[in-house]
Amino acid sequence: MTRTMDRDRLDSAAEADGLQVCVTPGPGGTVQVAVSGEIDLHNAAALRRALLIALTSYRGPVTVDLRAVTFCDCAGLNALLAARADAARAHRPLRVTAASGPVDRLLRVSGTRSFLV
Repeated sequence: MTRTMDRDRLDSAAEADGLQVCVTPGPGGTVQVAVSGEIDLHNAAALRRALLIALTSYRGPVTVDLRAVTFCDCAGLNALLAARADAARAHRPLRVTAASGPVDRLLRVSGTRSFLV
């Protein structure tokens, strides 16, 4: 279940132009961010905001599940890399735990797979 205090912020930040993001807390302050739909120039900022909210609202590791993402361009990749950099500055792990075919291909072609997975 998503934390009640963050529900409105997450809904407004994460549902835009065919993108859905569900943030689910786990044991020990961990949090899973499940993303579905398309990530592109028009909604990558919403993904970025949702990941930032997950990082600032929870204390543990952040896992990102992208298995239901049908399309991701460089704007989406940049949102993931920026969130990864934010997590590193906060001394918190953030990693992609599942990726759809299109996302995995983007991570491999860009050389960022080992950095994010």
